[in-house]
Amino acid sequence: MSAVAGLVEQTRQFVVEHVIPVEREVVVGGRVTDDALRTELQKKAKEAGVFGPLSDPRYGGLGLDTRDQAQVLEAAGASLLGPLAVNAWAPDDGNIHLLTHVANAEQRERYLSPLSSGEVRSAIALTEPAPGAGSDPRMLQTTAQKTHTGWVINGAKHFTTGANGAAFTICVAKTSEGPTMFLVDQDNPGILVGRRMPTLDHTSAPGGHCEVTFTDCEVPDSAVLGEVGRALELAQVRLAPSRLVFCMNWLGLAVRAQQLTVDHIIGRSAFGVPVADHGLAQGLVADNEIEIAAARSLVRSVAATVDIYGPASPQARHETSIAKTFVSETVWRVLDRAVQLHGGLGVCEDHLVARFLVEARAFRIYEGPSEVLRWSIARRVLRGPR
Repeated sequence: MSAVAGLVEQTRQFVVEHVIPVEREVVVGGRVTDDALRTELQKKAKEAGVFGPLSDPRYGGLGLDTRDQAQVLEAAGASLLGPLAVNAWAPDDGNIHLLTHVANAEQRERYLSPLSSGEVRSAIALTEPAPGAGSDPRMLQTTAQKTHTGWVINGAKHFTTGANGAAFTICVAKTSEGPTMFLVDQDNPGILVGRRMPTLDHTSAPGGHCEVTFTDCEVPDSAVLGEVGRALELAQVRLAPSRLVFCMNWLGLAVRAQQLTVDHIIGRSAFGVPVADHGLAQGLVADNEIEIAAARSLVRSVAATVDIYGPASPQARHETSIAKTFVSETVWRVLDRAVQLHGGLGVCEDHLVARFLVEARAFRIYEGPSEVLRWSIARRVLRGPR
């Protein structure tokens, strides 16, 4: 058995033994996904040797390339809480990628090290209420004004994932030289984390999606992440890997839903025979299996592109857009069929697939809605001939 195959099996066993029982406590028993739960699961992941598939070994991570991550994170994604347990869940996954490639030595020590090792959580503040930035980051309204000692940030954000309880937030603000990223410590008096927005997805991550306000938020020059005016360009380092990690994680959940469905219809009878013997049911199972296989192949192919050409390359940007669009819609269809094949029990959270479906709905929106990604894919395809 290869090293990565052994790690995949370790991760699979870890999820079965330690994560899935807690997942049921959350989904059915009402346990809150908070930092105490995160710390508990991550401690067990470290003990099992499966913590940190995205992190460098110097921070206690596994140091995997993207192709190996694809296999390991599919195994971790078998539970809603699996990616959180191994420290590969949004927004920390993308922020680890971003800080690894963009932060200077001092910033890596101060922010990347504790984030990679699971000591803290982070947030990223880009999305704004209308008429601010959403799918189009060029509509940025939050500003950062230069002062003699640093910068003053003012603006409102929402859908700031993980903000409640984060140790720091990466804020994207408009400067005279263009959009810029700033590292803002959460104890800064100029940042206020408001209400946690009541979104469909509320099971899989602590901190929620929050409204955040920056009011005369003073930060030093050392808070600039990367270079002034280059936020949108530098963010490409984060975007492609983050989209692909989403695909890996949610694909794992789709695989688990298929397994739960097969077990259910084999044991449930209707009209004198097991549901599994009905042709229409078999058709849905076959469709799931076909689409899972296609999604897995696409993810692993795109992972190789990221490794070969780099996360900010045009090839990675194009192919991760394709993967994110296809896999997000595939996962939705697989989970919807799983609910359908469970019958009435499919809409009861006792059988988990209902919660899987609800939690996965946002996947088709976060990190780029399918419609926006299709538009950008088409533009790149048409650009050459034109």
